[in-house]
Amino acid sequence: MKLKIRSLLTGIIFSCFLSHAQDNIKQTKMFQKKIQYSDLNAKQKENYNFHKVTSALADYGYNSMRLSDDWQGADFIAISGDDMIKVQLKGRITIDKKYIGKNIYVAFIENETIKIYKHDDALKAIPENVKISKSWSEIGNYSWGKTPAYFDEIITIL
Repeated sequence: MKLKIRSLLTGIIFSCFLSHAQDNIKQTKMFQKKIQYSDLNAKQKENYNFHKVTSALADYGYNSMRLSDDWQGADFIAISGDDMIKVQLKGRITIDKKYIGKNIYVAFIENETIKIYKHDDALKAIPENVKISKSWSEIGNYSWGKTPAYFDEIITIL
């Protein structure tokens, strides 16, 4: 009887050890290769940017909640105490007439740096050539591939 119990316990212990070892192998393989942002589709990039930006905001005490319906132009809200900000995620620095007067912050990632700014503050900084551009005057939005220096005063780097 003791031999059967000992044999059974040995089998259970070995099984647990093997299972634990397999889990460790799986975990090691899970984190071997980071994703390439350029390989992501549009929805995946939006999810990636959401998590990166909200993680940075968490460092400043903000708890973020994603919105499913772009409420008042925001992709998510971030709350810290009595302070709530509405945030629109973008792939680059952008102005858009549909955000005017909505007290929206725009967040984007540029060269692995997370940047955020008040949309309407950006409007005050745009030069005349942007104001008269077809993109702004007729279509209602404008974006830059790289942040121009004239936005340095309004952008916060998180």
